[in-house]
Amino acid sequence: MPVILTRRDTLRSAAALASTLIVPGLAGAQSARFPNKSWRVLVPYAAGGTVDFVSRLVTQKMGNAWGQSAVVENRPGGATNIAAEAVARSAPDGYTLFAASRANAINAALPKKQPIDIRRDLVPIALLAEVPNVLVINAQVPAKTVAEFIALVKAKPGAFSYASAGTGGSTHIAGELFNSMAGVDTVHVPYKGGSQAAVDVISGQVAMYFGTMPSVMPHVKSGKLRALAVTSEKRSDVDPSIPTLSESGLAGFRETSWIGLMAPAATPPDIVAMLHQSVQAALADPDLKAQMVAQGANTLPGSRADFISFLERDIASTARIVEKAKITVE
Repeated sequence: MPVILTRRDTLRSAAALASTLIVPGLAGAQSARFPNKSWRVLVPYAAGGTVDFVSRLVTQKMGNAWGQSAVVENRPGGATNIAAEAVARSAPDGYTLFAASRANAINAALPKKQPIDIRRDLVPIALLAEVPNVLVINAQVPAKTVAEFIALVKAKPGAFSYASAGTGGSTHIAGELFNSMAGVDTVHVPYKGGSQAAVDVISGQVAMYFGTMPSVMPHVKSGKLRALAVTSEKRSDVDPSIPTLSESGLAGFRETSWIGLMAPAATPPDIVAMLHQSVQAALADPDLKAQMVAQGANTLPGSRADFISFLERDIASTARIVEKAKITVE
């Protein structure tokens, strides 16, 4: 028996067909054309630093592969919030990205209310690199290993201090994590940057410092500082002879700087996926890896899920350190 369709039935069938054919086509149209113009990455630091270097290196590779130019804009200030907020408020089309870093996880963990919530206002694309810090001490301190240094500090409570590049930064968090895990009480001495912090450790004004590899390794090689351990889970390719803190008696110690790319929260998933795939292709380039290592950084390929879980763990672990050490930032 033939089925007789009414006009209403016909309209319903047409609508259903449109929902299966036309809508997916529209959803993919934007990504099919992406990218068709130059795009930009906002770096929340001045030019010349590690975040700036890594961001430029990776985005240049991405741009070369796409045949489109990538423009890196340096917008320092506001504890990275100026650049982050500018990206969060930009059009969610994949053409304006944010170079996120460890500082953003720290901001999210601090008790002070922030103008930007990276978990709400931005979407993770991919991790780019990890930069371990190095526990260095004044060359005259009579300790050659982490265990010897801890024993020395415990024997003279309150006599040792550690430098940081500023209150609430990665080098400060590393010092407090060391105090907590080693069961010692070294005194925090904040500076307005890593250069002066390293200088005062060299001169003996301060005993130790968790400096970035690019900033302290030249002083280690010259004998002005002694490197005891790196803060990453694995030894650094820059100098594999330096052990990790985890293998030096502080199991599970990890406090590293990292760099990742993020986009405005409403960016279409297909464009986010394309950006992620492009990053992974760039990170697989041997020349890029070599340039990263030369700057003390290790590439961090992985899925978007890896980045999301990494960020959540980083914020949660930092919040515990901040609470225990009662760290506040004005």
